[in-house]
Amino acid sequence: MKIDKAPRTPARRKQDVLERLEREQDVWVASASGDGTPWLVALWFLWDGEAVWLATRTTNPTGRNLRDGRRVRLAFGDTQDVVLIDGDVETLTRDEMAAATVRAYVDKYGWDPGRDAPSYAYFRVRPRDVQALRGEHEMAGRYVMRDGVWTV
Repeated sequence: MKIDKAPRTPARRKQDVLERLEREQDVWVASASGDGTPWLVALWFLWDGEAVWLATRTTNPTGRNLRDGRRVRLAFGDTQDVVLIDGDVETLTRDEMAAATVRAYVDKYGWDPGRDAPSYAYFRVRPRDVQALRGEHEMAGRYVMRDGVWTV
């Protein structure tokens, strides 16, 4: 890749992240088991303006890792336009979910995971660190959130 553009401003990077969270449907979810075995899957997600919501079965490796490890890395894009979100995970049953959040998830996908099978749970990911970069020239200044606070 030839670099022919100046790096985006921090404000532009944050705006691009927020737009992507609204627009995208799938996110790569990286988790690890208690013994450190890595696991990577793509899941549908919902952004509510403060947290990323995921849904999967607690009987599969991703669900167990999210529930037990309580940390995750989410990734969008490729190496030329990547957003990485490191977050803390909270597991909620379908009975613990706010009706408005479930409705928003159903509106986006036409599917209610909590009604699909009892082993489904919802996972609220609260972003702790967010990086946004489009190539090597944007490595500096790539953090748009640190310790749960937007830097811009």
